[in-house]
Amino acid sequence: TITRKGETAPIIVTLTRAVIRVQSVKSKTIEPGYAWVRISQFQEATAESLAKHLDAMFKQGQIKGLVLDLRNDPGGLLFGAVAISSAFLPAKTLIVSTDGRAEDSRKKFFASPEDYARGSRAEDVLKSLPAAVKTVPMVVLVNGGSASASEIVAGALQDHKRATVIGTQTFGKGSVQTIMPLGNSTAIKLTTARYYTPSGRSIQAEGIVPDIAIRPVKVSKAEQQATDTITEADLEGSLTNEKKSAETPEQIEQKKKASEQDQTLAETDYALYEALNLLKGMIIVGSK
Repeated sequence: TITRKGETAPIIVTLTRAVIRVQSVKSKTIEPGYAWVRISQFQEATAESLAKHLDAMFKQGQIKGLVLDLRNDPGGLLFGAVAISSAFLPAKTLIVSTDGRAEDSRKKFFASPEDYARGSRAEDVLKSLPAAVKTVPMVVLVNGGSASASEIVAGALQDHKRATVIGTQTFGKGSVQTIMPLGNSTAIKLTTARYYTPSGRSIQAEGIVPDIAIRPVKVSKAEQQATDTITEADLEGSLTNEKKSAETPEQIEQKKKASEQDQTLAETDYALYEALNLLKGMIIVGSK
């Protein structure tokens, strides 16, 4: 209340609730031909957002390799995980299955609009994706903060050999909870089933073990320079390579910029730096 000349008057306060929407999908070009897509949470609109990001990147030019970053993604909606997996796998491919004591807890989910499409029209938000999305070389980044839905995606892509999973072992949240109303505005949440990858692996308390383990490290510029190897080209008065000397100033400048970008990425995000190197190696091997 406020006092005015001995009188009191009520203060009317209007409270508004702000809804903060998290942008669950982000993307960028790491370097020409190599894309990075980050999913921070599996929400209702995540699949549609992913489709827009992928469509935009593939329209900008050829994508030779793609990094799907699921680090510190705590999960979210099951149909979102099925949709994200379906974006990169052939139609009707098994994504995940659940199994429990009750008959209705035993289900299988496939790369099909019937299993991931939502809304009044059950629209397939992935139908306009470029065909190259299903074949582009992929690396999936995970860590101990990757849980639930993100583990479903990583497990599906790993089991079908669609992508190489790198990073550290995931959290291991592979159980299904069902809310059962008890009346009088109360309910109980029960664990009724477990999630299994396409090959039958249980995610619960085990997580997804990466194909290549990469522990988080911090690389400084000084440390990187200290480990650099001295070569013939570094010696004063050494003979130059005739092919290298034929490079134009523009080519030399492009190589210099690429080297600087690699060094910066190694300092800021070592796991992503290694994912990019792995993609480049996969493409070289695949071209032979």
